[in-house]
Amino acid sequence: MALIGFLQAQNCSNYVGSWRNPSTMTDFLTPEYFTRIARTLEDAKFDMAFFDDRLAMPDIYGRSHELAVRHGIRSVKMDPTPILMAMAGATTHLGLGATYSTTYYEPFHVARLFATLDLMTHGRVAWNVVTSLNDSEAANFGAREHLEHDLRYDRADEFLEVVTELWSAWDTDAIRLDKAAGLFADPAKVHRIDHSGAFFRVTGTFPVPRSPQGQPVLLQAGASGRGSQFAGRWAEVIFASYADRESGISKYQAMRAAVRDAGRDPDAITIAPAVTVIVGETEEIAEHKRALLADLARPEDGLALLCEVLNVDLSDRPLDEPFTDAELAAMSWQGLRDRVITVSGSAHPSVSDFVRYSGRGTLNEGATFVGTPSQVADQMESWFGVCCDGFVLSAPAVPGSYEDFARLVVPELQRRGLARTEYPGATLRDTLGLTAPSARAQRVPDLTQAAL
Repeated sequence: MALIGFLQAQNCSNYVGSWRNPSTMTDFLTPEYFTRIARTLEDAKFDMAFFDDRLAMPDIYGRSHELAVRHGIRSVKMDPTPILMAMAGATTHLGLGATYSTTYYEPFHVARLFATLDLMTHGRVAWNVVTSLNDSEAANFGAREHLEHDLRYDRADEFLEVVTELWSAWDTDAIRLDKAAGLFADPAKVHRIDHSGAFFRVTGTFPVPRSPQGQPVLLQAGASGRGSQFAGRWAEVIFASYADRESGISKYQAMRAAVRDAGRDPDAITIAPAVTVIVGETEEIAEHKRALLADLARPEDGLALLCEVLNVDLSDRPLDEPFTDAELAAMSWQGLRDRVITVSGSAHPSVSDFVRYSGRGTLNEGATFVGTPSQVADQMESWFGVCCDGFVLSAPAVPGSYEDFARLVVPELQRRGLARTEYPGATLRDTLGLTAPSARAQRVPDLTQAAL
C-alpha cells in the first residue's frame, strides 16, 4: 500500500487543534521541524510527503483575521517549496510534493519551478494541482473575486496542457556535452512551444532539461463532478476524502471510472484517502490519546475552516437555517458540500449539518483508526484494495503521530507484506511504479559524471 505523509507549512497540521497538543513541537518556523519529519517518514519507507496549502489566512469568518490569529487556525502559511528542499537535503528516497495553484500562478513559472525542484532532488518531486478556493486568496493576488467553480477547472485543464508540453520540450538525450566538438546539446532534440488557448498564450523554448524521472508526479484531489473529470484526465496520485469505509467504496469506483473515461488505465493510478491514525502499545493508551485529541477541537475553529473552504461567511447565519439551492450551488468546495448532503441525508443542509458532518476542525471518526498496532493494521487492511490503494496519513500531533506510526504500525504492515521494507529505485516514479509521460528516449544522461 502507498503511504503518504500529509504536511502543512504552517503552525498546525490539518487538525487545527494540533498545535495545542502537549506533545507537538513548537519550532515550526525552523527547517529542523520539517527535516525531523522527513527522516522519520523515510526510515519508515513512506512513498512521499506532500504539503497541502492555501494562499490566504482563514479570514472569511466574520470577515476578520482575528479568530484565526488568536486561535492559531492555520494563521501561518509559508511557501512549501523551500521547505521541500530542506527536507530533500535530509533524505535520499522520500518523494516530496508541494501544492501550487493553477488559478493564481502562470504555467511557465510553475513548470520551471517544479522541473528545477525535480532536478535538485534527483527526481523525487510531485506537484499537487489545485484551483484554490476562496475570495481571500483572490484578494491576495489583486483579484476582486474567485473564479467560478467549473471555470477554474477549465483554466486548470489548459494550464496542465501548457505545463506538460513545456516539461516534454527536451528529449532525454538532448544534452551531449561534447567539449571537443563544442556541442552542448542537440537543437533538434529541444522543442519550441507555441500555445494559444482560451486562457493562455505561451510561445517560447523551455530552458530546463528533463529530470531522471522525466517530469514531476501529478497529484490532485478533485471530488466534484468537474473536479473528478479533471483528476481522471491528469492525476497520477488522487488524494481522496472519505467519511468512512462504506462511502469510500463507491467513491473509489467512481474515481477509477473517471480515469477510465479519460482513456487511462485506472490500475496505474494511486488513490489514497486521508486518515488519522491514533496508535498505542495498548488499547487503553490509544483511547487515552484519542480522548485528549478530541478535546482539542473547538466549534468556532471548525466554523472558520468551513467559511474558508465554502467561501461563505457563516458567522451571522442561524445555525439551523437550511441553505437554498442557489446558496449550495455557489459554495466553492463542491466535493465537501456533496459529502455533507449525502451523509446528512438532507438536500438542504444547515450550518449545523455542515459542522456535524464535514468533520472540519474535528477528528473524522469514520476515517480515524484507533488501537494497538495490530488493530490499526487490521483496519488499514480492510480498506486496502477495496476503497483505496494506500493512505495519506494526517497527524494530529507533530511529529509524534508520524513517529508512533513508523515505530508501531509500519513493522506490523511489513510483517503482513502490506508495506515495503526497501525502496525499489531512486525516483518517486520508481517508488510509485509510474512511467514517465512523453519520454522521447530511454537514456537519461548522468550529468554528474559527464561534467567530470
